[in-house]
Amino acid sequence: MTRLDDFTDRLAFRLDDFQRRACVALEAGHGVLVCAPTGAGKTIVGEFAVHLALAGGTKCFYTTPIKALSNQKYADLVAIHGADSVGLLTGDQSINSDAPVVVMTTEVVRNMIYANSRALQGLSHVVMDEVHFLADRFRGAVWEEVILHLEPAVRVVSLSATVSNAEEFGDWIQTVRGDTTVVVDEHRPVPLSQHMLVGTRMFDLFDPTADAPSPSKTVRPQVNPELKRYIRHRVLMADDRDDRGRGRGRRGPPPRGGRRGGGARPPSRPDLVARLDREGLLPAIGFIFSRAGCDGALAQCLRSGLHLLTPRESQAVDEVVDRHLTELSPADEEILGVAEWRAGLRRGFAAHHAGLLPTFRHTVEELFTLGLVRMVFATETLALGINMPARTVALERLIKFNGEAHVDLTPGEFTQLTGRAGRRGIDVEGHAVVVWTPDLVPEEVAGLAGARTFPLRSSFQPEYNMAVNLIGRLGLAGSRELLNRSFAQFQADRSVVGQARKADEARRRLRKLDVELAGAAENRGLEPGVLDTDDDDPDSHETYPGFLGYVQLREDIRRRERELKFERRTANTQSTVADLAALKRGHVIGLHGGRHRGLAVVLEPAAQAVDPKPLVLSEDAWCGRVGTRDFVNPPQVLGNMRLPKHVDRRTGKGRRDLASALRSTGIEMPRGRSKKQRAVAADDRELGRLRSTLRNHPAHGLDGNDELFRLAERRNRVVREIASADRAIGERTSTLGVQFGRIVGVLAELGYLDASDGPGGRETSVTAAGHLLSRIYSESDLLVTECIRAGIWDALAPHELAAVVAAMVFEARRESYSGIDAMPGNAAQRDALARTVEIWREVTDVESRHRVDPTREPDTGFSVAVSLWASGRSLTESLAAAGERGQLLSPGDFVRWNRQVIDLLEQIRLGVGADTRLAGAARAAVGAIRRGVVAAELR
Repeated sequence: MTRLDDFTDRLAFRLDDFQRRACVALEAGHGVLVCAPTGAGKTIVGEFAVHLALAGGTKCFYTTPIKALSNQKYADLVAIHGADSVGLLTGDQSINSDAPVVVMTTEVVRNMIYANSRALQGLSHVVMDEVHFLADRFRGAVWEEVILHLEPAVRVVSLSATVSNAEEFGDWIQTVRGDTTVVVDEHRPVPLSQHMLVGTRMFDLFDPTADAPSPSKTVRPQVNPELKRYIRHRVLMADDRDDRGRGRGRRGPPPRGGRRGGGARPPSRPDLVARLDREGLLPAIGFIFSRAGCDGALAQCLRSGLHLLTPRESQAVDEVVDRHLTELSPADEEILGVAEWRAGLRRGFAAHHAGLLPTFRHTVEELFTLGLVRMVFATETLALGINMPARTVALERLIKFNGEAHVDLTPGEFTQLTGRAGRRGIDVEGHAVVVWTPDLVPEEVAGLAGARTFPLRSSFQPEYNMAVNLIGRLGLAGSRELLNRSFAQFQADRSVVGQARKADEARRRLRKLDVELAGAAENRGLEPGVLDTDDDDPDSHETYPGFLGYVQLREDIRRRERELKFERRTANTQSTVADLAALKRGHVIGLHGGRHRGLAVVLEPAAQAVDPKPLVLSEDAWCGRVGTRDFVNPPQVLGNMRLPKHVDRRTGKGRRDLASALRSTGIEMPRGRSKKQRAVAADDRELGRLRSTLRNHPAHGLDGNDELFRLAERRNRVVREIASADRAIGERTSTLGVQFGRIVGVLAELGYLDASDGPGGRETSVTAAGHLLSRIYSESDLLVTECIRAGIWDALAPHELAAVVAAMVFEARRESYSGIDAMPGNAAQRDALARTVEIWREVTDVESRHRVDPTREPDTGFSVAVSLWASGRSLTESLAAAGERGQLLSPGDFVRWNRQVIDLLEQIRLGVGADTRLAGAARAAVGAIRRGVVAAELR
């Protein structure tokens, strides 16, 4: 009997074809990459890797991107193999870490590799769940580091959502790790039906008479025509109501939002839930892309009086909730709003987002799995692999905030979210419901639903900690070689291959064009001429021989004219900025561009000098701010107008009276245009020389429509195409290497690396400071290490050290840092924070010289809260001190930031040595923080 047979005999179901293919490859000694839809059962392949390791007496690491997934997978594996065989390492928790199977976050195994941990001995398999996380711009590099550094004998089991470039990713893994089998499956075990809810009516999104959407088809499925007709009808009816509201027969401006149909509002959250319940589509997850939105939706449902559970089910909810809340004191329960939270659960509703206390989230997850929570309003973090499948997923909006701007959902994100719909073994099909709003176009939704895959793009970038660890392990040359083996470079190289192919093909066309052009020139008695296509120096074209020289001469003239135009525009812009900033109240100027021309009077001068925009009123009674884009030439003060102390610019009559007074001043617009542009061109000596050479060239007498010129223009386009491809090749092949070189420059200047002569020539080694940096895994790793080296934290008490460390990890969701003068805490704490900021400025000065992105500024927004908490103060006091601009920090965020402070304190303790005062303070701070709600989440 094979080990696969032994494994499958214990299962209550048969393996799907893709699962069996992956497991067979794994038992044959191959690495595997499995790409399949969410909910398809990829993790069974990871569980088989665990089985192989246990059967063979070796070790298996099971890695996940987030701690919640690690905790969940640990519980699953303990249920299968027993607590003695399975351990957990997440940074927060260490349970049975010497077990043959250890579940951990991906960062933990990366740190083990860099520390050359003894735990790596006997390791035969590493499962990388959700490996597509390597596209994450903040943490993605960790996955590539692990794949690149693991010993060749270790079999890597990579589990990914469906990506469109699975073969490319598999080719890379095979290149860097050897024999790897790629298994791609696009079949959902539970089919997914796409719907759109318009008002109270539910429609199929796609035409039910056509074939179902398939990721393998190139033809996009058609939108349901009945859905489109109903939306048009609804919009027209809403328009009609709007018009009647403004007066019969009168067509006024469109309603709020800028488009008609504004009255066609979507259903309320309680109506949505009630509709899903009537259709038999619960349990459901309603994805809302904000924490406040999730809490607001829950509050709306509770106010509605809607109940989704029976009295017996509500009693079962109480039993689960009581079990999860044993660690909380009555005072904690009151400030955390346990009574209100429990009331929602007892009626079958819940919210799920990172702002909730982890205990609350875990309770919701368990109740949802048990069928005792029927509707969850969640942010997209729930879609990251947490085992909470539902019958239905509902989406109210297809726009989310990505931390910088509101952006449309990508097809990959849409697929990830809707992939939660459909419970294997329970539902015949899953359902995705998009709630229609007037600004939603069904064809766009169909495009998201039809594009079922997305490309995986590397986010690999060298950082300080990575650099010292790489150089410590591999040396400088070896580090560069490893960077060249990254997926980022692999993708760049493939792109370079395409660019190089384009450049080669263009050069072949160029040679053919040169032959044609030479023949055409000789037929007209001209020398074709030979010109180096890579020579961009106009001074080298002293004689411009032959016809190609004449063509180059024309190009040089156009180039010089563009340069002069750019210089003139730049000078004009600078002059316009200065003149706009100098305008005073009552100055009369002329407007020459845009919709408003003629005289204008300044009502308010510009508020700032960088981008000055004074408020003006034009003679056609328009009032608004004007800036540099409104002027071709700098504004000229044509006169002055006396203005009353209080100008009425907000009413139509007031603006018309002002405009009339402006026209009555007798000030006139100047006539004619400036000759400045022509004079600049005429006075340029280089342009004059080029034009003179052009007039005296033998080819100047040719007709401009001659075939020679058409050939020459085609040749110029090809030359530009070659230059563009060469430029792209240079940029793509050097990006990682250049960035790494700059990082190395910063580290060398600050004493983390040392270059000395060795047997093999000049060698770069890691200093003692570099070894300290290699143990600090933080976004602010260099700043933390510099502060430790400077000794500015050595004398701090535990709660003071916690406050300073919090400034290294905390990042406000809004701008909250308010400068050195507002440093929180006692004198010692304020002084340490102020000196930390001074060191940060010194570090960023060095980074600026080496053109490295600056280290993030310390943020003291959580420092008071963690200091109070570490001093033994109550949760109420600590939460109240953790506000951002008057808003309390959520309990979930409070616990999360405390976890990160503990993480960094432990790194500092291990990095500086156990017998130092700083290590003692760090150890005491960890113990002081790890209590109450924080301790409850670390058990």
